[in-house]
Amino acid sequence: MVDGPGQLLERVVQQRVTLLLKDSRQLSGKLVGIDEHLNLVLDDTDETTAELSRHLGRVVLRGSNVVTLHAPHGASGKTA
Repeated sequence: MVDGPGQLLERVVQQRVTLLLKDSRQLSGKLVGIDEHLNLVLDDTDETTAELSRHLGRVVLRGSNVVTLHAPHGASGKTA
């Protein structure tokens, strides 16, 4: 049986992930929560754009803004 996106994300909760957003920003932080709409909460988050890098701290992110999520140490080496 194939896991859905929610089950894959649950496997990487409490791990550091890197997200690419629709507006080309990259966020990297510890995934601390998800909901049924795939909205995400990241802690200790860093934002990187072509122009700058900055520390944001805790971020609540609407799931529909995420293009890709990479979890380097995810369950079974999978990328969600």
